Amino acid sequence: MSNGFDPHPHTGPQFGQTWEAQIQSPESFHGVSPYPPIADYGFLSDGEVSALVAPSGNIEWLCLPRFDSPSVFGSILDRSAGNFRLGPADINVPSHRRYLPGTNVLETSWGTGDGWIIVRDVLLIGPWHHDKDRSGTHRRAPTDYDADHVLLRMVRCVHGEVQLTLDCKPVFDYGQVPAQWEYTGEAYHEGLATAPGIDLQLRLNTDMNLGFEGPRTTARTMLKEGDVRFVALSWSEHPAPQHYDEAYDRLVWTAHHWQNWLARGTFPDHPWRGYLERSALTLKGLTYAPTGALIAAATTSLPETPGGERNWDYRFSWIRDSTFTLWGLYTLGFDWEANDFFYFIADVAAGEDDLQIMYGVAGEKELTERVLGQLHGYEGASPVRIGNGAYDQRQHDVWGAVLDSFYLHTKSRDGMPEEIWPILKRQVTAALEHWRGTDHGMWEVRGKPQHFTSSKVMCWVAVDRGARLARLREEHDLAAEWQVVADEIHADICENAVDERGVFTQHYDTDALDASCLLLPLLRFLPPNDPRIRNTVLAIADELTEDGLVLRYRTDETDDGLSGEEGSFTICSFWLVSALVEIGELPRARELCERLLGFASPLQLYAEEIDPRSGRHLGNFPQAFTHLALINAVMHVIRAEMETNAPRDKTTSPRATP
Repeated sequence: MSNGFDPHPHTGPQFGQTWEAQIQSPESFHGVSPYPPIADYGFLSDGEVSALVAPSGNIEWLCLPRFDSPSVFGSILDRSAGNFRLGPADINVPSHRRYLPGTNVLETSWGTGDGWIIVRDVLLIGPWHHDKDRSGTHRRAPTDYDADHVLLRMVRCVHGEVQLTLDCKPVFDYGQVPAQWEYTGEAYHEGLATAPGIDLQLRLNTDMNLGFEGPRTTARTMLKEGDVRFVALSWSEHPAPQHYDEAYDRLVWTAHHWQNWLARGTFPDHPWRGYLERSALTLKGLTYAPTGALIAAATTSLPETPGGERNWDYRFSWIRDSTFTLWGLYTLGFDWEANDFFYFIADVAAGEDDLQIMYGVAGEKELTERVLGQLHGYEGASPVRIGNGAYDQRQHDVWGAVLDSFYLHTKSRDGMPEEIWPILKRQVTAALEHWRGTDHGMWEVRGKPQHFTSSKVMCWVAVDRGARLARLREEHDLAAEWQVVADEIHADICENAVDERGVFTQHYDTDALDASCLLLPLLRFLPPNDPRIRNTVLAIADELTEDGLVLRYRTDETDDGLSGEEGSFTICSFWLVSALVEIGELPRARELCERLLGFASPLQLYAEEIDPRSGRHLGNFPQAFTHLALINAVMHVIRAEMETNAPRDKTTSPRATP
């Protein structure tokens, strides 16, 4: 044992809830589908790539060498698109799964009729690699750590004996090009997977004996109590572990890295702390370390509607996430990560081109969408898409997201870098030029452009925050000029976006509700005690929900260019929690927040949507925006409770999103 890290994992279900007990949600009993429920996947990350691990021990999603690269294991989208299983023979349902506390190291416990084994999966992180060269990918200041480009799987038999099997079948380029294996090391312990026309090479190191069956490498061994094994898959010049002790030490280093990172945060002493910590670890795992970009989710084309066409690629960074990202990270004390994302936004906004709604993880602008016809899709949901055709849509919320982010950053730092101001002035100018026009809205609808209320509000945010920043810089004439227009936009919204009931609607030409209007009190468009804000929040809570969970909009009232329905958007339900706190409905907010936390996956992760009838997770997974909204909502409730319970002379107001 080194550095206090316990090498002996818990050996049975008595140390925690059994796997069977954890999956009693309706989602988990998913008929005869060969696909695990979305919520049952575990998430791994090293800050450059991510992997999804099924309960069976099968790695069903891994894209290399970046989050948005083609998959080498893609069986989450097609059962023939590549997989990597390590587990007991003939048993697919584990007894227990958990993350090692404070880490993104996944531990799976298996009980068989004859024994118990523990499998630990991790994407290794190690000391900084580039002391004598430059990485070629890092734009942010180098840290003390770096991705090792190694997927490590470790096994220990803790009781009896268990037949262990390994089955690794990479299929490059989204399931199109099978791997070819050859031995490269001594005896049968190392194999190299290559394919014609593919630059990427995969190297598999293990203390098991490997055999090759066409595109597949396999191994089988009987483990007895105390036996250990390791398997390491690597894809760069960084060496993989060569023996078990080295593998163990590197797993310990990675686990301590995650724990030390989490210890930098500031978390309330509250029963919901675990959800905040898991959300923070997930957001860190969805951040591309070389640039600071936060991707929306780790996957593409997991369906919003079972078997439907609402399938999108979320492995990119959305500008609109910036305000909530910075708020969430600053709130939990992760200033370095907030600064990295701030400077990523500064990078992409620095050019003369119009600001896009999304970018690649290294700032790429062209994210051309195409369909992968060779993949059947998760449970047959097609098409499977890569790229995102919304990247060149006109969405007027982007300028407000940038200005609000920079305003928040400036307030947190009591200053703004001088080179940033020209960038911000361009974004305010863009909002001034376009605020009267139509766009596709926050939800990127593919129907007719409209005067969406949330887009108008974000244009107001852009000009209002620009005026505030100008005042901070003592450019009072410019601030006054912008404030006049901000007031004009504000008046236009209040005149055209409010129906006869005093409720803000989706756009100027409809009475339909839209969950994006829940942002109005959070963005301080109007005071929370304004009747129009209260009416809007309560109308959405009562009329735009299914079994208490919030929809983005009613698909029969909104021309989004697509067929079928969708589940409730979890982020919108968390927005409702925050908005209810704002208007003074704390008991109702807490009740909804508790219910939403109850919908978390067994590993406390969230997809984009939840089916309100079954509790089934839908859409890409895990979803950054959902975890950001969770942080916002949970902290709203906790701070409001602290204010309510505090002595009157010591009360402090809950901090809302600026």
